[in-house]
Amino acid sequence: MYDFVPKKIFFTKGVGTHRDELHSFERALRDAGIEKCNLVQVSSIFPPGCKSISKIQGLKELIPGAITYCVMSRCCSNEPKRLLAASVGCAIPADKTSYGYISEHHAFGLTEKQAGDYAEDMAAAMLASTLGIDFNVDESWDEKKEIFKISGKIVRTRNVTQSTIVKDDRYTTVVAAAVFVF
Repeated sequence: MYDFVPKKIFFTKGVGTHRDELHSFERALRDAGIEKCNLVQVSSIFPPGCKSISKIQGLKELIPGAITYCVMSRCCSNEPKRLLAASVGCAIPADKTSYGYISEHHAFGLTEKQAGDYAEDMAAAMLASTLGIDFNVDESWDEKKEIFKISGKIVRTRNVTQSTIVKDDRYTTVVAAAVFVF
């Protein structure tokens, strides 16, 4: 049987600016350290037993030109003074044989903290519903976080978020990504 389940994951973020939208995206990927990969965006599952490693360690394991799977959030604009945010949230179950969730969120007008909390909340809510944890979706993230901790079924949540303000009429792109390593 072929095992195509990632064993490691790392989180990264970046920002890039250029007169061309595509080039601003490439610069954001460069800032995040993942520009040398052929990125394939995947959906939202944190694999069972997957180990979270540092960005520095993860970047060392990437091979230029390799097909690299990631969950990525991306936001771009060339409207001066526009606030951009891209965030990836993650929720990991206490049971290491179970899968977790990764969420991506991008927004205009949200601060880094607001976008990060939102992405983290989404990942935790998806995991909580899978695990059968009863919670009110309309409660604040802080209130839900307490319920999730008390349940003992969610061991950790986190997010990586990049935000910036567009400074002039050049395109600015922000990215946040959870990058899988095999």
